Amino acid sequence: METLFDLQEQLLEQVDTRYRYLLKKIDWNERLIAIKGARGTGKTTMLLQYIKFELGTAYTPLYVSLDNLYFSDNNLVSLAQEFVLHGGTHLFLDEVHKYPNWSRELKLIYDQFPRLRTVFTSSSMLEIYKGESDLSRRAVNYHLKELSFREFVLFEKGIELPNFEFDQLLKDHNKIAKIVKKDLGNPLKDFRNFLNYGSYPYFLQGQNGYLQKLLRTINLIIEVDVNAVENIPYSDSLKIKRLLVAIAQSVPFTPNISKLSERLGISREFLINSIKLLNRADLVMELFKPDKGIGQFTKPQKLYLNNTNLIRALSKNVNEIGTMRETFYANMFKNLNNHEIHLAGKGDFLIDRKYIFEIGEKGKSTRQIKGLDNAYVVRDDIELGSLNVIPLYLFGLLY
Repeated sequence: METLFDLQEQLLEQVDTRYRYLLKKIDWNERLIAIKGARGTGKTTMLLQYIKFELGTAYTPLYVSLDNLYFSDNNLVSLAQEFVLHGGTHLFLDEVHKYPNWSRELKLIYDQFPRLRTVFTSSSMLEIYKGESDLSRRAVNYHLKELSFREFVLFEKGIELPNFEFDQLLKDHNKIAKIVKKDLGNPLKDFRNFLNYGSYPYFLQGQNGYLQKLLRTINLIIEVDVNAVENIPYSDSLKIKRLLVAIAQSVPFTPNISKLSERLGISREFLINSIKLLNRADLVMELFKPDKGIGQFTKPQKLYLNNTNLIRALSKNVNEIGTMRETFYANMFKNLNNHEIHLAGKGDFLIDRKYIFEIGEKGKSTRQIKGLDNAYVVRDDIELGSLNVIPLYLFGLLY
């Protein structure tokens, strides 16, 4: 265990001071906390930041990654037992999906050590209620999204813009846009940079190699994380990768399952399950109309890549700015607490089954939403809006 504490100290010395939005939203007093998110979104850094800057010296924490060689001869329960005997108070377990008996042993830790606070991270695909032991009644679950535009500005320029609730944004968007313009000077330039390379914190390591790193991340998600969670063979991982490339060349599109399965040489059931896996992995977004049931074998009515950086890395249509706009907007609402997004009958998107949004360029008219209640046009390439016309970049301030 001493080796684990030494490794923790080395990691804490190098930790960044720029926070992700979720760090301040988590109730860290809960006994068991699950933090899910795609590879590369900053889960590990967030744990280390909480230990170093937030936890306080009155407590004894331990951070450990579940792919550490320590677990070739030890298990989680024995680690927790020894840790508690030495006065440990907070146990932070990274990437539990790489540990075979994670759910059963976490349940035992929860039941046997009532004073221990345990936080674990995992792939966004992990469904905690489907493990060997159901943790859904014990664990409080959080999802770490990719960077928002607000966070990108903080990470790249050190400028801390406020975040705004959805209702406030609709009501005060003109006032909010003036605040952003005052702080940034040219928000549209920063927003374009964000669409190109701002979804993952490792853009800070350099823009030139960013897309190559993103492609490597995608491969690791499909070949390592999907396999760890779903235990699928490598041959199926290759099929899923081919499916993702096929989706990337056509988004946004309404998938014809029969034609797509015939083209890729895979069954309809495998195809639909794979799309849902890619959605859980935060690589694609499935969208439905509000009256459409979302069952296990229900095909999505429209598919997008999960964020604009994935379009840059995977799609031949990188100059299709309309797709970039819609993808950005939909991504801001995916996995956002207290809000849901659907396809609209008129307009592009329906938020919370009430608000209609039509997404477009600077000259986009309001004709498509004329006469509709709670309807808005969201325009790219404008700094300030008025009435029911809102600048697109402002939706990057929701978290």
